[in-house]
Amino acid sequence: MGRPAGETVIARIVSMVEQASATKARTQLFIEKVEQRYSVVMVAATLALFAIPLALGQDLQGSLLRAMTFMIVASPCAVVLATMPPLLAAIATAGRHGVLVKSAVVMEQLADVTQVAFDKTGTLTEGRPRLTHFRALPGTTLSERELLTLAAAAEDGSEHPLGRAVTAAARTRGIRLPTPTDFGAVPGQGVRAHVAGHLVQIGSPAHLLPEGTGGPARALVAELEDGGHTAVVMLLDGHPAAVLALADRIRPGAAGAVDRLTALTHAAPVLLTGDNPRAAAHLAAQTGITDIRAGLLPEHKVDAVRDLQQQGAQVALIGDGVNDAPALATAHTGIAMGHTGADLTLEAADAVITRDELDTVPTVIALARRARRLVIANLAIAAAFIAVLVAWDLLGDLPLPLGVAGHEGSTVIVGLNGLRLLRGAAWRRAAGGLTERRP
Repeated sequence: MGRPAGETVIARIVSMVEQASATKARTQLFIEKVEQRYSVVMVAATLALFAIPLALGQDLQGSLLRAMTFMIVASPCAVVLATMPPLLAAIATAGRHGVLVKSAVVMEQLADVTQVAFDKTGTLTEGRPRLTHFRALPGTTLSERELLTLAAAAEDGSEHPLGRAVTAAARTRGIRLPTPTDFGAVPGQGVRAHVAGHLVQIGSPAHLLPEGTGGPARALVAELEDGGHTAVVMLLDGHPAAVLALADRIRPGAAGAVDRLTALTHAAPVLLTGDNPRAAAHLAAQTGITDIRAGLLPEHKVDAVRDLQQQGAQVALIGDGVNDAPALATAHTGIAMGHTGADLTLEAADAVITRDELDTVPTVIALARRARRLVIANLAIAAAFIAVLVAWDLLGDLPLPLGVAGHEGSTVIVGLNGLRLLRGAAWRRAAGGLTERRP
């Protein structure tokens, strides 16, 4: 049965776009707060500029024109408009290229990123692992096909890519799966279910094989992990029955994305994974990552993110699974892989890579930094126009039409300058200028 229309991926994306359009950046909120007080001062100054010269004997028309001109040129319209157009234009451009940024606040946060951390399965890899080995352990009375039937049935309710791989392998071999009962899943540890009168548990060796137990299983796990595989253990009625090995392909462009992020942030990305250290090291060697933290449960990923933040880093975490959701919520900026990502991960993330293209991550960070530079430039332009026109009006004789033209012209210039990021060249420039020094 399909999902209700309101729960589809498209519906969630539409909702996220609406939320992004309704949010205001921190800079914008600060400007609006200052603008409220500034407006009070401006009105008071306008009244004084009208009343004082009039009281000193200046004619009514001259006093009124000077006060009106001052009120127009001192109005902070351009200042208020300086922030949101660049950020919203950057959000729109990123969206056209497969990165959904949920708010203007997130776009500002992306500009501050100094350290990137990756999950492994479904992030640096394609998230479509395949079962490469299924080996029954000595002393098991059931055949490998019977064990695979039980394993696949237990994994049938799992959302994890490894579980889907086991189920897919069984169906490829024409195995009909019995219906499991009492299914349960613990993020980072594995699944358990009752199938055909047996208690089936499938999960990480660290969780299912306590120290000093499972000698043959441990030896087989070590052999498979040395080959770069992800190994999981199957327990049947509490006893080790089989070891499963799975392999996933690295995403195209993953190594290039790591290199570009290193150049952009001046810090090498970190790998945070629940997978075994051998498989993690095998993948890291292909991508150029040297800081590897493996065998992590969801809470350990949160601790790793906090550790990086305590070292002064502004961390962007990229992940896809339920296991990553707590760490995504903890990170300075959480980025989810939209195609393979779990629902909870998409909700917890601040941005979503809708096309699962890792090379868009460094590009959107570079785009966010350019948007920030445009905000600063816009504020400088607006302030310069106000200062020059106000000084001209107070110290000289600024004609009202020229004051109106200067005020409206500054507003138009600031708006158009921010909208430059809507051009397709803005994304290409962000993609091509990743070696620039961080502002």
